[in-house]
Amino acid sequence: MSKTFKIQIKGRVQGVGFRPFVFNLAKEHQLNGSVSNNEEGVIIYCNTSEEKATQFLEQILLNKPEIAVITAHSTDEVPLIKFDDFSIVITKTSAQINLPLTPDFAICENCKAEISDSGNRRYNYAFTTCVHCGPRYAITQKFPFERAHTSLTEFDMCSTCLEEYTNPTNRRFHSQTNSCKSCGIQLQLVTNLGETIAINQLECIEKSAKRLIEGNILAIKNTNGYVLCCDASNPEAIKKLRKRKKRPNKPFAVLYPSMESIKKDFNVSNYEANALKSRVAPIVILQNTKHTRISVDTIAPKFRQTGVMLPSSALLELIIKKLGIPIVATSGNIHGSPIISNDNDAHKQLNEVADYFLHHNLDIQFPQDDSVVTFAESSQLILRRSRGLAPNYINTTINSKKPILAMGGHLKSTFTFVPNAQTYVSQYFGNLDNYEVLKRYQATIEDYVALFETKPKTILIDKHTQYQSSILGKELALEWNADIQEIQHHKAHFASVLGENNLFASEEKILGIVWDGTGLGDDNHIWGGEFFTYQGNKIERLTHFEYYDWLANDKMAKEPRLALFSLLDSEHRSFIKDKFSETEWNIYSSMIKTNTLKTSSVGRLFDAVASALDLVDLNTFEAEAAMQLETCAKSYSKSYYIDFLYKKNYGKIPSNHIVQSIVKAYNEGFCKERLAYSFIYTLAKCILNVAKTNEIKTVACSGGVFQNSLLVFMLNQMTKKENINLKLNCKLSANDENISFGQLMYHQHIKN
Repeated sequence: MSKTFKIQIKGRVQGVGFRPFVFNLAKEHQLNGSVSNNEEGVIIYCNTSEEKATQFLEQILLNKPEIAVITAHSTDEVPLIKFDDFSIVITKTSAQINLPLTPDFAICENCKAEISDSGNRRYNYAFTTCVHCGPRYAITQKFPFERAHTSLTEFDMCSTCLEEYTNPTNRRFHSQTNSCKSCGIQLQLVTNLGETIAINQLECIEKSAKRLIEGNILAIKNTNGYVLCCDASNPEAIKKLRKRKKRPNKPFAVLYPSMESIKKDFNVSNYEANALKSRVAPIVILQNTKHTRISVDTIAPKFRQTGVMLPSSALLELIIKKLGIPIVATSGNIHGSPIISNDNDAHKQLNEVADYFLHHNLDIQFPQDDSVVTFAESSQLILRRSRGLAPNYINTTINSKKPILAMGGHLKSTFTFVPNAQTYVSQYFGNLDNYEVLKRYQATIEDYVALFETKPKTILIDKHTQYQSSILGKELALEWNADIQEIQHHKAHFASVLGENNLFASEEKILGIVWDGTGLGDDNHIWGGEFFTYQGNKIERLTHFEYYDWLANDKMAKEPRLALFSLLDSEHRSFIKDKFSETEWNIYSSMIKTNTLKTSSVGRLFDAVASALDLVDLNTFEAEAAMQLETCAKSYSKSYYIDFLYKKNYGKIPSNHIVQSIVKAYNEGFCKERLAYSFIYTLAKCILNVAKTNEIKTVACSGGVFQNSLLVFMLNQMTKKENINLKLNCKLSANDENISFGQLMYHQHIKN
């Protein structure tokens, strides 16, 4: 006798073609019932026996869509409901949403083939998507994920698209983003004065490509926001973009037509190739070769690597295929401001940067930069977590009955929101000193509160009360009558990597290494070279790099020469006098005599060494000196390194001794490449030695310094030899983007 069973599927199962998949699978199994989205995922009802319901669920789990992520499932018998067939039900829910938000997915191979096929109805259609690809998070207005709840609700499907949408055998069966040339999104190519050049899609693509080849700068509205583009082989066009965007040295990313074209310019590992071709389609940092044909000296001055990506959308695919050459593709903004997604804002802010604009009429609800990753052999390091990765954090358990909002840090801001059983870690925003970034950050928090119809009852902030995230957190706590908790910056970093690697339940002692540029410590000094231990839900500070003087407040983070000045004694300081004017030298010499604020920052240690080796004295963008130092170290091809640690009884790590030894060696004629390599080796070795001295077998590292792929490579090699378990941030960036998640983890698990 037939019964009715209810199958509940939780996880990332909306906007991924899950209901069409279940529908067709049910037809194969000759089941009657229904499938629908609800506030927690997908609900399936079917008339069958318990044995067949179990078998059906097993097939769902085994054959689910590639981009779906299932975190929980259940099967229960319910009172009999008689179904005559199997159907997809469009549901409206009044309950609060309790499911992951679906990220944007890069264009799939099937859609690529369609837009290149002159016999296909989507030939050259710039917004071709299907159930397996296209924007999701970027166009979400509310939930569940139905077309009526996205920006695409403004576009009614034509009869042909509707037929595809309702045909169970079609790849676009229940594709919520379905559209075509007849009924879909329209392009418009205009000058920076607003004069229309073209509105026909094919003409827009052809004329955009022509403008790029002619050396112009084109602002293209992609499905996640604007990108500024120019010919990657034209140094004059790139210099023009640098000048107009006010970005003198920071590297640009480059969009390539195909994997084959990338391999002609770079040696690409399997790990890097898989990342490039993935549904995230991130920017991947690749090492240049002598065969690299693009203008690397203007794209990434003084670096031997390039950020490379493949098209994430049909629009970019069509433009780059029409060109057949790589193009610079950098965030559509003025340097330091958030990525622009609105046509009017683009014209107001970029009309003196771009020569032409390629607009479209699809509203973007959540603009995002492209994600960026690099590799240390097989270890993927996320440098920026945004499009394709944000906003979910799946597979974490939150034991809280109250909604929580973690405000994160200041420079590489994110927030983490827990309105239900899910954890949402926002995309990267940027430096909150920038007013436009702060507005975007605050507006997105408000959008999340509205989207989930939930106000936080607990707000977590950084201990540094002058961070804009902390100031805003206090304001919101007053407005929403929420509790507030301050969490020390580096302990949040440590908690983030413990949480990512599910280490809170560990009974053994864990060594935490947190190295970055700056963060207010518990003793009111500037921390950044920290060694912690974790055991029994307690974090203790074990040791740190020896304190040295923190000079001129934030100016020290912008001028590596100041860090070097601080770390040298009077004898060695004379070697660097030519880096300062006489007035500056007198001011800083007087300042250091009375200074009381100290720091343990390893980030500033990198700055000091970069300045000592005459690589960078004044940063033009954040972490420039550290990146130059890594590039210099990677160019050292021998293995004659120097260990700059003079003692093996690891109390505090000798900051001044390390830098002074490097200055002395440089003045004695040692090459800068060897010294840069030896410095990073010394840092890796000191982690190993502290672990061995304290007999700790698990080491967890976080903080911006651990985005250095050479350091991570060395650590991987050393820890393997010593049978030490190395744990890193792998789902989140090691930099301050993980602070908000770390604040949440600290709040949930740490007792002290």
